[in-house]
Amino acid sequence: MAPAGRQRRLGWIVVLQEIRIRGLGVIDDAQLELGPGLTVVTGETGAGKTMVLTGLSLLMGGRADGGSVRTGAERAVVEGRLQVEPDGPAAIRAAEAGADLDEDELLLGRTVMAGGRSRAYVGGRNAPASLLAELAEDLVAVHGQSEQQRLLRSSRQRLALDRFAGDAVATPLARYTSRYERLRTVESELTEVTTRARERAQEADLLRFGLTEIERVDPQPGEDVALRAEEDRLAHADALRTAAEAAHRGLSADETGPDELDALTLLGSARQVLEHERGHDEQLAGLADRLAEATYLLGDIAADLASYASAIDTDPARLAEVQERRSLLADLIRKYGEDYPPTEPGTQEELTDPAVFSAIDGVLAWAERGSRRLLELDGDDERVNALREERDTLGTELADLAAEITKARTEAAQRFSEAVGAELTALAMPHARVVVDVRPRGGTASRRTRNEGAGERDRGDGTASRRTRDEGAGERDRGDAVGELGPHGADEIEILFSAHNSAQPRPLDKGASGGELSRLMLAIEVVFAGADPVPTFVFDEVDAGVGGKAAVEVGRRLAALARHAQVLVVTHLPQVAAFADRHLTVVKSDDGSVTSSNVQTLDDPARVRELSRMLAGQEDSASAQAHAEELLAAAAASKNSSPRTTTGRANTAGRDAIRGPDMAGFEQ
Repeated sequence: MAPAGRQRRLGWIVVLQEIRIRGLGVIDDAQLELGPGLTVVTGETGAGKTMVLTGLSLLMGGRADGGSVRTGAERAVVEGRLQVEPDGPAAIRAAEAGADLDEDELLLGRTVMAGGRSRAYVGGRNAPASLLAELAEDLVAVHGQSEQQRLLRSSRQRLALDRFAGDAVATPLARYTSRYERLRTVESELTEVTTRARERAQEADLLRFGLTEIERVDPQPGEDVALRAEEDRLAHADALRTAAEAAHRGLSADETGPDELDALTLLGSARQVLEHERGHDEQLAGLADRLAEATYLLGDIAADLASYASAIDTDPARLAEVQERRSLLADLIRKYGEDYPPTEPGTQEELTDPAVFSAIDGVLAWAERGSRRLLELDGDDERVNALREERDTLGTELADLAAEITKARTEAAQRFSEAVGAELTALAMPHARVVVDVRPRGGTASRRTRNEGAGERDRGDGTASRRTRDEGAGERDRGDAVGELGPHGADEIEILFSAHNSAQPRPLDKGASGGELSRLMLAIEVVFAGADPVPTFVFDEVDAGVGGKAAVEVGRRLAALARHAQVLVVTHLPQVAAFADRHLTVVKSDDGSVTSSNVQTLDDPARVRELSRMLAGQEDSASAQAHAEELLAAAAASKNSSPRTTTGRANTAGRDAIRGPDMAGFEQ
């Protein structure tokens, strides 16, 4: 992109200095040199004006669509150079992301592949597209037909009023939102506790019964494993003793007859033979040592067998006691220990081996869980009381915050209506009225409020909405405030419109024609422009459905807005284009096989030809060119006679001066 210096004159500032678009839709390679004041973009239908806005949207972090990539191209590329305040929010955000700033200039880029993938660049560094969107919040406000349609919805009207109100609503609304979310959580918990009271009482009774039963038996960790082993030993005591005695006799000659030879006697004879000859061979000596070790080992075993046989005893009473205890434990295991262990480390054999796995541990684990759960259930009454107390406290806080929000919205609604009304007057709709109805949420009271308000607004005193809102506030003070609260306060917001004094204000989608709606939306957007802390505004055919005198007023109002901000407008109206400080046109060319578009900056003669085309469809028509020159002259005179404005609000005091010289031909 070609370098450009800082563009400032007469206090005007240009944020968007240059945009280059390649491979996007019908645009092959286009470069837009932007400047301060009002820049208009015109062109024939299908030439690619929409792609200019699409490119700007991509640069501002908009959604990437591979279908917008030019046919035959691998990618679409959009680059932009912006001027930012070195210490401003945009520069700070970019620096925090690691972007490089060239003094007060910031380079942005976006690449969209034909497959749909995209990459973003900020200050020469890769960045998420979300960062582009964050930067755009501080630099550029885009208003278009899609924004108009969104503004017809009640939720968008509430957001619009809250944005216009600024911190007066934003600060209490942030606190309100936090407390409202907590109130919903508290109410959910309270409902869960109270609606399941019977089930929870039954659960507590079952837990108490089980815990009492376990406490009465008093099982010990691993007790079932130990008792299982003890019962097995007692039940087979005679066989165990007989086996031990027989083994002992086979090893030791203490109780054998004179003709019987035991193992130890035979081993002793073998040792004597080996000991006599061991000195003649080392290998034989080693074998003799091993035989000696075996003799000692068998002697120890024989002694242990004798001790075991004498210690084991048949005890029917103890056996019965063990069996009874095991029966009690088995009953507990059947009732409370079947699901234990849940998931334990170790092999399946370890978990099922009777010598390792203690099923009674599952009973003890159930008892521990049951005790904790019973504490929770027994504490329900205290919990219910605590939740109810918190709910009441939150309700009081929310009612107070909602009243503060309602008051701020009501005051902002009055200012907003006046500001939009002034803009409509500047747009040749002096008798149009806009009423922002702030009323309590829901119910028949809301309908009554609006109907009464509409009737009294016909008298022009504007008191109905305030009176009914005060009555509604009184009803909320009588204790039903929480029931009227919503996630955004206690209000419903609706913007009503009437085009003349004899008509009752009606909702936007019912009270305005196409041309009236376009001017109304422009008026609203201009008011928002005055409230938005951004230096650049982009309007996408906000003059749709407008013509004649109304089109002149639209152009005049955009020119007035451009005195304190950079304004970029895509338009099809010559009356609007005539007010431009810089005129760009999208030109389409077709060589028979490929259609492409480019963007040209028009000089004065080229502007006359473009306006002639817009007026009569012919660039070279003498009468059309004469009319175009008349449009340009009248627009220039109007701008030169207009007082400078320093805000986005209409300068109604200077309306006559803004109107300038006779505009009869200009308004055709």
